[in-house]
Amino acid sequence: MYYGNIKKNDIADGEGVRVTLFVSGCTNACKGCFQPETWDFCYGKPYTAETEQEILDALNHPHIQGLTLLGGEPFEFENQKELVKLLRKVKETFPGKDIWSYTGFVYDRDLVPGGKRWGEVTQEILSYIDVLVDGPFVEEKKNIRLVFRGSENQRVLNLKETIRTGQIVLYMQ
Repeated sequence: MYYGNIKKNDIADGEGVRVTLFVSGCTNACKGCFQPETWDFCYGKPYTAETEQEILDALNHPHIQGLTLLGGEPFEFENQKELVKLLRKVKETFPGKDIWSYTGFVYDRDLVPGGKRWGEVTQEILSYIDVLVDGPFVEEKKNIRLVFRGSENQRVLNLKETIRTGQIVLYMQ
């Protein structure tokens, strides 16, 4: 897996001050994407054990609320293999920190058994995520007044409650 950037004090991609990992690789290729360079699976730097430690060290501060994953696309199969290890370690090391993830895939269509991005570790990854912002960016539905999303079709899901109830539960409108 490659990554494009790590932000250690991000206030734009989730609530509170966050550590944000921008992974590389995306097959969605949304028209109007704000980071089309991240579509390339080899964009940026290789993700290594040192990268993981850098993220864990950045999370180890009381003012950091949690971790956010975006990209690129965290749910590309190539990225899921590494991200599951990171998320497992984050939850073990910092159980009080929350995890947000962005995806251009639609949770209840693509990230469920039989969905196009359901793989051997998808369920475990989803179990660690508190808030999932799902859906492709649609340029024609772009709205800069939206909180934590770029287009009106995207949803901010309370993923823990969505999984628990089996129904879509919005974190915010």
